[in-house]
Amino acid sequence: MTENEYPIANVAGREIPYDPETLRRINEHPCYSEHACHTAGRIHLPVAPKCNIQCNYCVRDYDCVNESRPGVCSEVLSPEEAVDLVRRAQEKFPYLKVIGIAGPGDPLANEETFETLRLLKEHFPVPIKCLSTNGLLLPESIDRLHEYDVGNLTVTMNAVDASIGEKIYTFVEYGGEKLHGREGAEKLLSQQLKGIEMAVAKKMLVKVNTVYIPGVNDHHIVDIAKKCGEMGVFTYNLIPVIPQYKFKDIVPPTHAEKREMQDKCSPYVRQMRHCQRCRADAIGKLGQDVQGCLYSKREIN
Repeated sequence: MTENEYPIANVAGREIPYDPETLRRINEHPCYSEHACHTAGRIHLPVAPKCNIQCNYCVRDYDCVNESRPGVCSEVLSPEEAVDLVRRAQEKFPYLKVIGIAGPGDPLANEETFETLRLLKEHFPVPIKCLSTNGLLLPESIDRLHEYDVGNLTVTMNAVDASIGEKIYTFVEYGGEKLHGREGAEKLLSQQLKGIEMAVAKKMLVKVNTVYIPGVNDHHIVDIAKKCGEMGVFTYNLIPVIPQYKFKDIVPPTHAEKREMQDKCSPYVRQMRHCQRCRADAIGKLGQDVQGCLYSKREIN
C-alpha cells in the first residue's frame, strides 16, 4: 500500500494519510480513542521521580491508595523492576495495550526513563509506548524517544503566553539554572512549542493537557487550543485544577463549565472528554484500575 492509499484523517484542517501503525496507536490507546477506553488498558511505570519545574497546583509529597491524580505513586521502580511488572501484568491482563511513563516527576528529567524505554523495546516491542512530559526537555530528547519507539506523547501546556505562564509556575530548572517568573515561563513555553513541532514532524501522536485554572488561565484556554490545532496536535485534554499548594483556595471549574470550555475549543482541535486523571502507577482500563497502587514487589490482584 502506498502513502496515497492510506486512510485519510483530518488533523488541524489538513488531510493526513494514516498508515496502519498510526491507526493502531489511535485505535488501541484508551486516551486517543473513546472506544478503546472500554476495551484496552494501559500500565504506567513509575520510574521517574525527579521533576524540573514546580507547578503552583502540584504536590507530590504524599500518597493515598484511593487517590487518582497525576504525580501520585506508591513506590518508584527501577527500570528492571518496571520490566518485571510489565511481564507479570501482561500475563494477568492481556487487554493491556499501552505501556506509559508518566512520572511521578517529569520522565525526561530522569535518565531511568530512557533505560526503561530501552528495555521495553528489547522485551516488549509490540505494545504502544507512551510518555507524558511538561515538555521542558522535549527538543533535546525527541531523537531518543523516537529511537525507543515512543509513538504517543502527552505534553502538559497551560499557557501560550508567558505573562500567564509565570502565574502558574514557581520555578523552571533548565541548564543548571533555576529560572523564576517571566524568564522561567518563557523558557518553558519556547521548549514546549519547539518540542511539539518536532514530535509532530516525527509522526508522533501528540496530546496536549491543559490544567483549567479559574482566574488564572481560563480566559486563555481557547488560545491554547488554537495553537495546538495549528501545530497538528492530535487531541486536547482539559483537566480541572485540583486545589492544593499555592492554588489551594481556587475553586475548580464545574463539569458544566468544563464542557462549555471544551465546546469552545472543539472547532480548533479534537477534544478528549473521557480523562480519568491517572496515577503514575495506574494499571488497567480508564477508571477501572485493577488496584490503586501496584508495583513489582507486590502481588498483582
